[in-house]
Amino acid sequence: MFEEAQLYSPVSHHDDGTVEVHLGANHPGFSDPDYRARRNAIAARAVAWKPGEPLPRIDYTDGETAIWQQVSRELADKHRRRAHPEYLAAKERLGLPVDRIPQLDEVTAKLRTLTGFSYVAAPGLVELREFYSSLGDRLFHSTQYVRHPSEPLYTPEPDVIHEVLGHGNQLASPRFAALTQAAGAAVGRAERDETVQVIADVFWFTMEFGVMYDDRELKAYGAGICSSYGEMDEFAEMEIRPLDLTEMATLNYDITSYQPILFAAESVDHLEDVVGTFFASCDDDAPERIKAVPAT
Repeated sequence: MFEEAQLYSPVSHHDDGTVEVHLGANHPGFSDPDYRARRNAIAARAVAWKPGEPLPRIDYTDGETAIWQQVSRELADKHRRRAHPEYLAAKERLGLPVDRIPQLDEVTAKLRTLTGFSYVAAPGLVELREFYSSLGDRLFHSTQYVRHPSEPLYTPEPDVIHEVLGHGNQLASPRFAALTQAAGAAVGRAERDETVQVIADVFWFTMEFGVMYDDRELKAYGAGICSSYGEMDEFAEMEIRPLDLTEMATLNYDITSYQPILFAAESVDHLEDVVGTFFASCDDDAPERIKAVPAT
């Protein structure tokens, strides 16, 4: 279980109207004033945005575009070799550009026709219940900033590369989109915070960091792995366990590093049978029920 209820750097509003993103001391951009100012400016656009208005459009810099190009280029070959066919087919349908960072409204227009999902602009911190319950309405909260250039391989918090290259491609699959929506609907039914956390933890080890067999070859489908070209190189060497709801709901994990333990589905059918059924049937008795089952 990840104890903190967010995956984003907190954002605050000052009396003078400015917006500040609070980076942790171990964040690669913590001591970079230009990066921090850029994060604040992009976050301010999302803060000012209101539902129903056109999504904010960001004028990305050459440096930010270069990071997108680098990650897209590196991931292209790794996806072909190591991503699951369900993810690859969805990626082809979405057809994201490689030479530039797409705007959220562009990606939304494509996803709506494919699976009914839309993006919502997020400045940074999104409360856990709000983020997941929105998935039940096929709304995905997305940041628009780009990770720090010193660490293009991986980001511990979701940037636009993770949100779009990772989740956008995944959400272009009707089957993955249905699982994501089911997780959100489960949170929408939950009254207890502990129930929300259990759903989020199962989601983490599947839709974020899930792996799956294609015949006998292990492939990635989780958005966290598929948006990190460093982790795409490493996931097959991690400890691979079979899908186990009890373990996924109780295992401690660290969002700031590669995941050392991953859970593998045998197929998309298997993922739907285990995780989809759990999301569909989850209620406020689930935390006790799931933790009472001995891990296999």
